[in-house]
Amino acid sequence: AERRKGNTGANLITLLESRLDNVVYRMGFGSTRSEARQLVSHRAIALNGRIAGVASMLVSAGDTISVRERARKQPRIQEALSLAEQSGFPSWVEVDPRKFEGRFKSVPDRGEVAQDVNESLVVELYSR
Repeated sequence: AERRKGNTGANLITLLESRLDNVVYRMGFGSTRSEARQLVSHRAIALNGRIAGVASMLVSAGDTISVRERARKQPRIQEALSLAEQSGFPSWVEVDPRKFEGRFKSVPDRGEVAQDVNESLVVELYSR
Protein backbone atom coordinates (compact mmCIF):
# COMPACT_ATOMS: atom_id res chain seq x y z
CA ALA A 1 0.00 0.00 0.00
CA GLU A 2 2.91 2.30 0.75
CA ARG A 3 4.48 1.81 -2.69
CA ARG A 4 1.36 2.91 -4.55
CA LYS A 5 0.67 6.53 -5.38
CA GLY A 6 -1.82 8.35 -3.19
CA ASN A 7 -2.96 8.00 0.39
CA THR A 8 -1.38 4.93 2.02
CA GLY A 9 -4.39 4.30 4.26
CA ALA A 10 -6.86 4.44 1.39
CA ASN A 11 -4.58 2.17 -0.66
CA LEU A 12 -4.49 -0.32 2.22
CA ILE A 13 -8.29 -0.41 2.45
CA THR A 14 -8.55 -0.82 -1.34
CA LEU A 15 -6.08 -3.73 -1.34
CA LEU A 16 -7.90 -5.47 1.52
CA GLU A 17 -11.28 -5.06 -0.21
CA SER A 18 -9.81 -6.55 -3.41
CA ARG A 19 -8.68 -9.82 -1.81
CA LEU A 20 -10.52 -12.89 -3.11
CA ASP A 21 -11.72 -14.01 0.32
CA ASN A 22 -13.18 -10.57 1.02
CA VAL A 23 -14.88 -10.37 -2.38
CA VAL A 24 -16.40 -13.84 -1.80
CA TYR A 25 -17.72 -12.52 1.54
CA ARG A 26 -19.06 -9.31 -0.03
CA MET A 27 -20.87 -11.33 -2.71
CA GLY A 28 -22.62 -13.28 0.02
CA PHE A 29 -21.19 -16.72 -0.68
CA GLY A 30 -19.88 -16.87 2.89
CA SER A 31 -21.58 -15.49 5.98
CA THR A 32 -18.28 -14.39 7.54
CA ARG A 33 -14.84 -13.56 6.16
CA SER A 34 -13.47 -16.69 7.83
CA GLU A 35 -16.06 -18.84 6.11
CA ALA A 36 -15.32 -17.16 2.78
CA ARG A 37 -11.60 -17.83 3.29
CA GLN A 38 -12.37 -21.48 4.04
CA LEU A 39 -14.49 -21.76 0.87
CA VAL A 40 -11.54 -20.50 -1.16
CA SER A 41 -8.99 -22.75 0.55
CA HIS A 42 -11.27 -25.78 0.13
CA ARG A 43 -11.43 -25.00 -3.59
CA ALA A 44 -15.18 -24.31 -3.68
CA ILE A 45 -14.67 -21.01 -5.53
CA ALA A 46 -13.70 -20.37 -9.16
CA LEU A 47 -12.15 -17.14 -10.40
CA ASN A 48 -12.75 -16.53 -14.11
CA GLY A 49 -13.66 -20.19 -14.56
CA ARG A 50 -10.49 -21.52 -12.92
CA ILE A 51 -10.36 -23.06 -9.46
CA ALA A 52 -8.97 -20.61 -6.93
CA GLY A 53 -7.22 -21.93 -3.84
CA VAL A 54 -5.37 -18.87 -2.54
CA ALA A 55 -7.48 -16.54 -0.42
CA SER A 56 -5.06 -13.62 -0.71
CA MET A 57 -5.30 -13.37 -4.50
CA LEU A 58 -6.18 -9.88 -5.67
CA VAL A 59 -9.29 -9.62 -7.80
CA SER A 60 -9.29 -7.18 -10.72
CA ALA A 61 -12.19 -5.18 -12.10
CA GLY A 62 -14.27 -7.34 -14.45
CA ASP A 63 -13.29 -10.67 -12.87
CA THR A 64 -16.01 -13.29 -12.40
CA ILE A 65 -16.25 -15.25 -9.17
CA SER A 66 -18.49 -18.30 -8.93
CA VAL A 67 -19.26 -21.15 -6.58
CA ARG A 68 -18.22 -24.46 -8.09
CA GLU A 69 -20.99 -26.90 -9.00
CA ARG A 70 -20.13 -29.40 -6.26
CA ALA A 71 -20.33 -26.75 -3.52
CA ARG A 72 -23.64 -25.18 -4.56
CA LYS A 73 -25.61 -27.78 -2.63
CA GLN A 74 -24.03 -26.84 0.71
CA PRO A 75 -26.68 -25.37 3.02
CA ARG A 76 -24.24 -22.84 4.51
CA ILE A 77 -23.63 -21.27 1.09
CA GLN A 78 -27.34 -21.19 0.24
CA GLU A 79 -28.19 -19.63 3.63
CA ALA A 80 -25.41 -17.04 3.40
CA LEU A 81 -26.50 -16.06 -0.10
CA SER A 82 -30.14 -15.66 0.90
CA LEU A 83 -29.13 -13.48 3.88
CA ALA A 84 -26.90 -11.35 1.65
CA GLU A 85 -29.76 -10.91 -0.84
CA GLN A 86 -31.95 -9.54 1.93
CA SER A 87 -29.34 -7.08 3.21
CA GLY A 88 -28.09 -6.04 -0.24
CA PHE A 89 -24.77 -6.11 -2.03
CA PRO A 90 -22.10 -3.39 -2.25
CA SER A 91 -22.13 -1.21 -5.34
CA TRP A 92 -18.82 -2.59 -6.64
CA VAL A 93 -20.08 -6.17 -7.02
CA GLU A 94 -22.83 -7.59 -9.19
CA VAL A 95 -24.29 -10.93 -8.08
CA ASP A 96 -26.63 -13.41 -9.76
CA PRO A 97 -27.81 -15.64 -6.88
CA ARG A 98 -29.53 -18.15 -9.19
CA LYS A 99 -26.23 -18.87 -10.98
CA PHE A 100 -24.12 -18.64 -7.80
CA GLU A 101 -21.96 -16.17 -9.70
CA GLY A 102 -20.84 -12.58 -9.34
CA ARG A 103 -18.73 -9.98 -11.09
CA PHE A 104 -16.27 -7.61 -9.43
CA LYS A 105 -17.31 -4.44 -11.27
CA SER A 106 -14.63 -2.08 -9.96
CA VAL A 107 -12.18 -1.54 -7.15
CA PRO A 108 -14.07 0.35 -4.42
CA ASP A 109 -13.12 3.90 -3.50
CA ARG A 110 -12.49 4.75 0.13
CA GLY A 111 -15.90 6.43 0.32
CA GLU A 112 -17.69 3.20 -0.68
CA VAL A 113 -16.15 1.17 2.14
CA ALA A 114 -17.45 1.10 5.72
CA GLN A 115 -16.44 4.22 7.62
CA ASP A 116 -15.78 2.53 10.99
CA VAL A 117 -12.04 2.08 10.32
CA ASN A 118 -9.44 4.77 10.95
CA GLU A 119 -6.82 3.60 8.45
CA SER A 120 -4.33 6.31 9.42
CA LEU A 121 -3.98 4.69 12.87
CA VAL A 122 -3.36 1.30 11.25
CA VAL A 123 -0.70 2.75 8.93
CA GLU A 124 0.90 4.55 11.88
CA LEU A 125 1.03 1.32 13.90
CA TYR A 126 2.71 -0.70 11.13
CA SER A 127 5.13 2.02 10.04
CA ARG A 128 7.07 1.81 13.32
